[in-house]
Amino acid sequence: MKKLRLYLDTSVISYLDQQDVPERMSDTHKLWDRIKMGEFDVVISDVTDTEIRNCEPAKRNTLLGYLEEIMYTTVMIDDKAFEIAERFVDLGILRQKSFDDCQHIAAAIISECDVIVSWNFKHMVNHKTIMGVKAVAALEGYNDILIYTPLTLIGGE
Repeated sequence: MKKLRLYLDTSVISYLDQQDVPERMSDTHKLWDRIKMGEFDVVISDVTDTEIRNCEPAKRNTLLGYLEEIMYTTVMIDDKAFEIAERFVDLGILRQKSFDDCQHIAAAIISECDVIVSWNFKHMVNHKTIMGVKAVAALEGYNDILIYTPLTLIGGE
């Protein structure tokens, strides 16, 4: 059976060290354990890398340490991904101020991920964005893509 190809946005990696939200942190660690066992193919983007590197030093070092535990592919935001990201703004799916989120989604689409994993309910894990992502992926000739929280992937309630 083919492994699911997951795109991890920065929120997922960040919640590995989010002491003030222990339930989400626990759910994220459960998913991380499955990733470490090789259950999924994982993709991040250069946007994720930049966002992590912009964290304060202690948090940055912790998150980079977690990334060293897993195998993943880094996708660069190229002209095509940038163009797709702009479509989300042009179509009113997301706003210009959340353009990094548009780039996360575009990176996941062009790298043919099955699922975008995120804790970002405001910009990603919501009906409007999910439907918009499905529409843009189809218009651009890419496969359908889902957007889930880690809890969904680990089978939580």
